Amino acid sequence: MTDIIHAIDISAPTISDEPRRITQVRPWLGEAEIDAVIDVMRDGWITEGRHAQAFCEKLNGLIGSTHGVLAPNGTLALALGLMALGIGPGDEVLVPDTTFIGSATAVLMVGAAPVFVDVEDQTFQIDMGRAGQHLSPRTRAIMPVHLFGTACDMTAVLEFARRHKLAVIEDAAQGIGVTFGNHHVGSLGDVGCFSFFADKTITTGEGGYVACRDPAVHERLRLLRNQGRLQRGSFIHEAVGYNFRMTDLQCAIGLAQLARLDMVISRKARLWRRYRDHLAGVPQVRVLGAAPHAGHVPFRCVLMAQNVRALMAHLEAAGVETRSFFYPMHRQPGLAAHAGAPPADDAAFPNATYGWDHGVCLPIHPTLSIAEVDVICAAIADFYGA
Repeated sequence: MTDIIHAIDISAPTISDEPRRITQVRPWLGEAEIDAVIDVMRDGWITEGRHAQAFCEKLNGLIGSTHGVLAPNGTLALALGLMALGIGPGDEVLVPDTTFIGSATAVLMVGAAPVFVDVEDQTFQIDMGRAGQHLSPRTRAIMPVHLFGTACDMTAVLEFARRHKLAVIEDAAQGIGVTFGNHHVGSLGDVGCFSFFADKTITTGEGGYVACRDPAVHERLRLLRNQGRLQRGSFIHEAVGYNFRMTDLQCAIGLAQLARLDMVISRKARLWRRYRDHLAGVPQVRVLGAAPHAGHVPFRCVLMAQNVRALMAHLEAAGVETRSFFYPMHRQPGLAAHAGAPPADDAAFPNATYGWDHGVCLPIHPTLSIAEVDVICAAIADFYGA
């Protein structure tokens, strides 16, 4: 594989004297995706069809799940999984304080309340040592989030859930290709939920998936996502359901993306190692990697850094698009009226707060070049005088 892999650009070329900005997201799309979409259009069946069925089969094989259903996006996949497990009004769900807000809003969508748990200080995955203090008589489920392309301690999560009789909804939105021990994430809980947004390891533009093992849960998922019926085209609805479907156009793109998954994972691993090696001599930063007993398919290259806001400004001025760490859920203004527990201050969430204060996310998409990583690392070294 060469050092530079370019995304196909089917737009008219532009001429500029300005250097190319190094963006956070640049999906790897090529002729395979174009041919796949054309194939669907020639078929004349653009809603869920044979490509959707094939995509589900491939995903089940990758994840190691026996069943699964498609969803329009990762947030709705989580909501669908929660509904299928009977989580609803009056219930509480334990959610890590460091995550994308969709983890919490999915809980709100089904009428339940998210209750936030601080994260570990090294991995920023949910801290199971703190989870017990947030239990209440209304706690019905726990949602471990496999953050930044590595995995939560699922041994601890599953033992905690068993002890307290909780359902487990794995938020594996960033987890395609990620393992915990010998298991793919999303295959260990009652349901595992994935996202195929443009910045994920494989993308369909928008899209999601809910994996499960239990046939009864699978039947509820099928009813809920297809207007309360199991058969397409029927106007007899056995239950109340909704429209949580995707399209064959998206699934055809997903199949093309899955065909190069190994290359994407290899590419991301190589880029991450380049970051790690180049930044090893910069003591002011720490590069996050795999959590214990977990694999690593980096979603971003995540740094804990001193004077992080100034570093981000320096990188932006150098033409590098940055992203902050996730804003702690307990601080989110839009969630203040909805949390299942009284508002808490930063002292109750020291690690989530630290992550926000020191974290920065750098590009690691598979169309990034080694030369671009070198530019980013040189700018970081320059900022710290290393």
